[in-house]
This record gives sequence, structure tokens and C-alpha cells, in this order.
Amino acid sequence: MEILDLNFLDHTDTIASFLLESNDGLVLVESGPYSTYTHLTKVLKDMGAQPKDVRHVLLTHIHLDHAGAAWAFAKNGANVYVHPRGYKHLANPERLWASAKRIYQDDMEYLWGDMQAIDEDRLFAIDDAVDLKIGGLTFTAWHTPGHAVHHIAWQQEGGLFTGDVAGVKIGHNLVAPPCPPPDINIEDWKESIRKIKNLNPTSLYLTHFGQVNHITSHLDELEARLDKWAAWIYPYFEKGTPTKEIVPLFQAFSIEEMKEAQVSAPDIERYLKANPPWMSVWGLMRYFSVKTKAS
Repeated sequence: MEILDLNFLDHTDTIASFLLESNDGLVLVESGPYSTYTHLTKVLKDMGAQPKDVRHVLLTHIHLDHAGAAWAFAKNGANVYVHPRGYKHLANPERLWASAKRIYQDDMEYLWGDMQAIDEDRLFAIDDAVDLKIGGLTFTAWHTPGHAVHHIAWQQEGGLFTGDVAGVKIGHNLVAPPCPPPDINIEDWKESIRKIKNLNPTSLYLTHFGQVNHITSHLDELEARLDKWAAWIYPYFEKGTPTKEIVPLFQAFSIEEMKEAQVSAPDIERYLKANPPWMSVWGLMRYFSVKTKAS
């Protein structure tokens, strides 16, 4: 298994894809955004492969930094595997694209590139706890909501490809919970963390970024920081503070948190690209709003 650095926005160690060889061609876990597709194809060519050699693409969820280039591999003949709740958005990405555009506005093309529909002949919805057998390899799909309702952690032997449900960790630095709108649910996320612990993986493979072997301490830190961030933002929600006013305050808080943890300036920049603090403000504020209305 190879960890492929997609060099997102000219930053290393920010977005990864994972490449495995099978008896039925190459298997790619996470396609990354289409904005990194040219770089990814160059990495494949440097390894002696072509994009058409990728016959299977496993997606942890449909956010554009994880799934945005899947359509390009499907056009080359690859099968794409996704959570049932993400299926329709890849078959017809108009709503997904429009939702992202409301968030990223004029930066859409710069950040994510293009996105096109995937032919349903190439698209497969995978239920929870299902074994997907590909060319001598077995991947088990574990539905792990919390970050997104359409999230899968893919288990392959002792390794678990965790997308965003196991957080963001750049280098040997702190673990951060990515909390973009609209699907953040803290209770579901904690249940998914427990589910991952019960699987007893030997390694986690984070899309942001790379391999983690200290599973329990990593997940404990993730859960603690999720609670910490929610506790920091909630008083502003209670007071009715406009979200846009909270964003610069939380960004300053999160940067200071990284500095106190002795994260280097280049790695701080990587965290800001992989997990922008403003997204977590919008995501957690929406979570509090939905939870308040439900109660």
C-alpha cells in the first residue's frame, strides 16, 4: 500500500490518496479533488502506472477533497464505491456542487476543480459491515457518521482508512476534528469513535494525513478536542452571536492552540488548508441549532 501525497494547493502532507495492488487492477482509496488530478496522474506515471490502471475507487465520503476526482477515474473505466446516502450525489452532483459553492463561492474552481456525474453502471452503494472483495483483497465498509452522514471507514486487514472520522493530524502534531456543515453530529461521532476502537485496527490511515499507529491515544485526543471546540463555540451560540463574528475569534483561538502545542509555522499552514477553522464554526453552529430545535 502506497500513501500518495496529492500536493493540495502546493502543500505536502495535506491530502492523501492510498493505492493498493490487486489481481483486478489498482485500487485507490480516496480520489482527492479534481484540482489535484493532474498531480495524481503524474505520481501514478512515476510509479509506472496510468490512470486507466485504477480499476476501483473507494470513497470514505463525498466531500470534494475526498471524492471530487472520482468521476475522472470512472470515465477511464473504474468502479466507484460509496455510502448509500452519497450515491445520488455522485450520480447527479448538481446539489452537492451548489451546496459547496454556497460555502466556497468564487474559490470553487481554484480549490476543487471540476466535478461531473458518474455513470450509475460504474457506481456502487455499499451498506454497513459489507465485505467488498476486489482481486484477492477484502475491504469491509464500516458506516461511521458524525463528520458526515455518508461516511465509511474502509478496513483492509489491520489497516483502517478513516477519511475524516478519525480527525486531522499533520506530522506528529495535535489531532483536530474537521467540523464542516451540514452534517456534524457530536453524539454520532463519538459512537463512531467507539466503533473504530472496537475494531482494534493496527493502523489508521488519515486522508489528512498519513498513518497513525497509536490508536487509542489518537482517538481519545480527537474526542477531547471535539468537546473542547464545541464548549468554546457554544456560549456564542447561546448569546446569539452572528456566525461571521465568531469566525475570526475561533481562528485566532485555534492558531494559538497549535502554537501552544509547538506546531511549526509550515504545519500550521497545512492544518489551515486541510481543516479551515471557519468551517468548524459554521458546522458546529448548525449542529447546535438543529439540536436545539429538536429538543
